[in-house]
Amino acid sequence: MSRSVLVLNAGSSSLKFQVVEPESGEARAKGTIERVGASGSSISLTVDGEAREEDAEVPDQAAALEVMRTALADRGVDLAAAGLVAVGHRVVHGGRALTRPTVVDEKVLSEIDRVSVLAPLHNPVNADGIRNATNAFPDLPQVAVFDTAFFSDLPEAASTYAIDHDLAEKYAIRRYGFHGTSHEYVSQEVARFLGRDLADLDQIVLHLGNGASASAIRGGRPVDTSMGLTPLEGLVMGTRGGDIDPGVLLHLHRVADLDESALDELLNKRSGILGVSGIADFRDLSKAVHQGEERARLALDVYLHRLRKYVGAYLAVLGGVDVITFTAGVGENSAELRAAALEGLERLGIRIDGRRNKGANDGPRVISTDSSEVTVLVVPTNEELAIARQTLAALNP
Repeated sequence: MSRSVLVLNAGSSSLKFQVVEPESGEARAKGTIERVGASGSSISLTVDGEAREEDAEVPDQAAALEVMRTALADRGVDLAAAGLVAVGHRVVHGGRALTRPTVVDEKVLSEIDRVSVLAPLHNPVNADGIRNATNAFPDLPQVAVFDTAFFSDLPEAASTYAIDHDLAEKYAIRRYGFHGTSHEYVSQEVARFLGRDLADLDQIVLHLGNGASASAIRGGRPVDTSMGLTPLEGLVMGTRGGDIDPGVLLHLHRVADLDESALDELLNKRSGILGVSGIADFRDLSKAVHQGEERARLALDVYLHRLRKYVGAYLAVLGGVDVITFTAGVGENSAELRAAALEGLERLGIRIDGRRNKGANDGPRVISTDSSEVTVLVVPTNEELAIARQTLAALNP
């Protein structure tokens, strides 16, 4: 019987799930439950390539697991007979102690809870998701896979903030980085796709979705990444502005009387593309740009300017690069953005082929010209498969 992993990603009001066979990479079933704990809850489910969506009563995350189980059974996927060997969980922050996929026990759960101060919007929900899954699947090991793990051994020069050393040590302030599961998976897929040894490649990976991050990877290990203590630093994102002079926040506190809660909302929900343009979705932003809306054009220009700065910075950090890869929702699907992001970098050996760039989105592909010194790729990310594989590895260290 094939071995499968149930991959869960519990959010504050959603539950994403997937039944994955790590060896083959096949995902027989996947879905999302939206508006958990609110009216108008629904479940979207795809089984064997056939998608369906329906309303559901989902009062809390524990109920969401039962809704998932029932919906899967109704579509012919009996989890009790699906060959499940474990449940793999996405956990946003592992802090300094949890730096690899880990079979969860009470000690691990306590550590996830303890470092929730570093990710207060995510870790408490992730921990509750593990508890709920433990109750729902008591005979299966629960494995936590951490977004921060891939970046846990960044060079000190890259991970250290230039603030008071004792204060930073006491409160665990450092660059942790996020989207690590995606960056690791994509960088490995790059080597596989090119038929190259991962250890011989210098890479820049651009994970561009509603959340966005960049990484510089030498020989399969990261040497820098754009997100920091929290997912707020770095690139411009859908509702997060990325890099900002911290003096701006002090200034707003003094002159606009914005307290901690108001500043938190500003940085997480009212900044980025949305803050500049009033539009959060990149597809809508592109339409607005083509319609001549000035704020939309400005938002896109700011986004591209920051992205190009990071590409240039990581070229310098690596001392040259073999491959630049676009991934995640925006990176995989917006040919226009990819072309604009790397436009004018021919002197750095980066040349995009317009026809290849606009080609079908059907898997990993080269979008640079044959004469480009730097290979530019689009590689779809698959964090669920990565979590499933890391879950299996954690069971057999």
